[in-house]
Amino acid sequence: MALIGRALLILGLLVCLYGIAASVYGARSGRQDFVVSGRRAVYALAALMTAAFAILEAAFLRSDFSFNVVAAHSSTTTPTFYKGAAVWSSQEGSLLLWVWLLSLWSSLVLVLTRKRVREIVPYATAVLLGFGGFFTSLTVFFANPFGTSATPPPEGAGLDPLLLHPSMMIHPPMLYSGYTLLTIPFAFAIGALITGRLGGDWLAVTRRFALGAWLFLGIGIVLGARWSYTELGWGGYWAWDPVENAALMPWLCATAFIHSIMIQEKRGMLKVWNASLVLSSGVLAILGTFLVRSGILESIHAFGASTLGVPFVTLIAAMVASSVGLVIWRRERLRSEARLDSLLSREAVFLFQNMVLVAMVFVIFWVTFFPLISEAITGTKVSVGPPAFRPFIVPLALVLVALAGIGPIIAWRRVTAANLTRSFSFPVASAALTLTVLLIASDASARPLALAMFVLGAFVLGTVTQELWRGTAARRAMTHDPLPVAFVQLVRRNRRRYGGYIVHAGLAALLIGVAASSSFQHSRDVSLQPGQSARVDGLTIRYVRATASATAQKISFGALLSVSQGRRHLMTLVTSRGYYPAQDASLGPIGRFFNGASDSNVGLSAGAWHDIWTVIHPDLTPLQPLISQGDRVFQSAMAAEASLPAAQARQGLGRLWQFRDIAISEITTRFVTHPWPVEFLLIVSPLVTWIWVGAIIIAIGGLIALWPFPMFAWRRVRAVSRAKRAAPPRVPARETA
Repeated sequence: MALIGRALLILGLLVCLYGIAASVYGARSGRQDFVVSGRRAVYALAALMTAAFAILEAAFLRSDFSFNVVAAHSSTTTPTFYKGAAVWSSQEGSLLLWVWLLSLWSSLVLVLTRKRVREIVPYATAVLLGFGGFFTSLTVFFANPFGTSATPPPEGAGLDPLLLHPSMMIHPPMLYSGYTLLTIPFAFAIGALITGRLGGDWLAVTRRFALGAWLFLGIGIVLGARWSYTELGWGGYWAWDPVENAALMPWLCATAFIHSIMIQEKRGMLKVWNASLVLSSGVLAILGTFLVRSGILESIHAFGASTLGVPFVTLIAAMVASSVGLVIWRRERLRSEARLDSLLSREAVFLFQNMVLVAMVFVIFWVTFFPLISEAITGTKVSVGPPAFRPFIVPLALVLVALAGIGPIIAWRRVTAANLTRSFSFPVASAALTLTVLLIASDASARPLALAMFVLGAFVLGTVTQELWRGTAARRAMTHDPLPVAFVQLVRRNRRRYGGYIVHAGLAALLIGVAASSSFQHSRDVSLQPGQSARVDGLTIRYVRATASATAQKISFGALLSVSQGRRHLMTLVTSRGYYPAQDASLGPIGRFFNGASDSNVGLSAGAWHDIWTVIHPDLTPLQPLISQGDRVFQSAMAAEASLPAAQARQGLGRLWQFRDIAISEITTRFVTHPWPVEFLLIVSPLVTWIWVGAIIIAIGGLIALWPFPMFAWRRVRAVSRAKRAAPPRVPARETA
C-alpha cells in the first residue's frame, strides 16, 4: 500500500503540471476544451489525494509500523480516537492533509464557477494547481509520508502526550482549512489582475470562500487557545507564540477584507485596497504554514527544524513579487469609482477599521520576526515575549472594538445630527451605565485599559441589541408574527448583515473576557503537604490527599484539592501529571518510565464569573534512590538470565517483566504512602468562560452570514433556472388582442 500511496503522489504532481499548462494554454489560445481539461485536472488531483490520504489514515488505524511515519507518531496503545488524528501530528502527514484539503476546496469553487467569470477561471485554476503542485512536490521529494522500513519495530514511539486532547482532532484541520481556503481568493485575484476583469464578479465568487476561511481559521485559533489553557499547564490561553501569531495574522487580514468588500460593492471604492488585502491574506496563509514547518522561530507548536525552509521562502517570494507587480500593472483599472464623502460615514468607519486591523498585522509581524531581524542586522538574536506586544495591541484592540460598535449604526455617505442622536443614544447610555456601575461597585478603575474595554464592549452590545430589536420590531409590525418568529425571519432575510452583528456581539464578549482574565487574575505558586492550604482571591484551597496510578502506558501523580469560601465547601478539584515511558534505554529499565514525556491534567472549575484553575508539579527527586536501586537490581537479574539456556531465559524474562511492573507500582505508591511537599500553581481568573462563549457566538454569526453555503446556493440558482425554462412563454399583449 505504501508503494501505491507513493505512486498516487507522483501522479498527483504530474496532474498538477499538466493542469497548469492546459489552463494557461486554454486561456491564452481561447481553446475552451483545454480550459475544461485543466479544471478536470483539479478534480483528478482531489481523487488522487483522497485515495492517498485514505491509505495513510488506514495505516495509522491498523498500527502498520512498516510506515516510518506511523512508527514515529503512533503505537498500539494509542487510543483509536487519537490514531486518526496522529496523521496530521507529523510533518509528512500534515503536508498531505494540506494538499488534500486544497484539492477539495479548489474542486468546490471550480464546480460553482463553471459558467461564471470564464476569463478569470483558467488562471485561477493554474494558480490553485500551482499550490497543489508545490505541496505535492514537498511530499514527493522532501517529506514522504509513505516511506517504509524493511524491519518495522514491534512497537511505535506513540503520539506526543501533549496532543492527547480532544481539540487536537479538530484544531489542525480547522487551521489547514482556513489556510487552504485563503488560496482561493488569492488565485481569483491573480486571475482578475491578469485578465483585467476587476469588476465585482470575482469578489462575488470569492467572498464566501474568504468568509469560510475566516470562520475556519477563527475556530482553529480558539481551539488552540483552549488546548493551551487546559493542557500545557501554564495557566494561560494565548502566549503570543510565533505559530499562534502566524494563524492570527491572516485571520485579521481576512477580517479587513470582509469589511472593506462591502464598500466596493456599495460605492465602487477601495479596489486597490481589496486586491491587496486578498493577496496579503494568501501570502500570510503560506507564511503561517511555513512557520510551523521551518523551525526558524522557536515554538511549542512547530515541527522543528527541517529542510523545507528554502522551498517555502522561494514560494513566498514569488507570491509577493507577482502580487506587487500585478497590482502596480493594473493600478489604473483599480481606481475607485467614488470618493469618500465624509469622515462621519460608514465608509470612513470601515476604512479606519481596516487600517487598525492592518496595523495589528504589522505589529504582530514585526515583533514576531524581530529576533530574525535583529540577528540579521546585529548578529545577535534577541528574544521577545508577550510584553513586547501589549503596548501596541491593547490600544489598537480598544479602537477596533469602538469602531465595531460605531460601524453598524452610522449611515452611509454622510450622517446628520438627527441620525447621530437617534442611532447612538442607547449604545452610549449602555456604555455610561456600565462605567458607572464598575466605578461604584468594583475596583476596575485600578485597571484603566480593562475598564475601557468593558465600557466599549457594553457599547458594542448596546449597538447590536438596538439594531436587532429595531429590525425585529419593524418586521413584527409588518407581519404580526410572534416576536421569536419575527426575529428569526429578520435574520433569515438578511443573513449577511445580522450575522455580522452577532459576530460583533461575540467579539465584545470575547474581549471582555480577555480583559478581565488578564487584568484581574490572581495566582500563587505554593508548596503544600496533605492537609495544608493556601488562600487565593478570598478562596481557601486545601491539599486533601495525594493520588497515584501506574500502568505500562502511563504513570500518574496527582492530588485531590478542596475549595471553600469561609466555612462553605464549594468544590473538589483533581489535578495530576502523567509520565510516559521513554524509548531511551540508557535511562534504565525502570527509570525510563519516570523520565519520559509528560503532560498535565488541569483541575478546573469553570463558571460564569470566574474559573478556579490548578495544576500540580510533583518533584520526583525523593523517588530517585528507589528508581536507581530498581534499575540496578533489574539489570543484574537480566544479566543473570541471559547466561541461562534459551527456554529458561524466556521464563526468567517473563518473571522479570512482572517484577518490573510490581517495582514500578510500589515506587509510584510511595507518593501516596509517604507524601512530601509538592508544588501547585493556583489561579482564579474572572470571566474566562466568556472567551469561549464569545467565540461560540462569533462562530454562530459567521455561519449565519455564510449560509446558504455555496453548494446549496448553487442548487437554488439552478432550481430557479429550471423553473424559468419550464414556464410557458409569455405572449405579448398586442398579440392576444
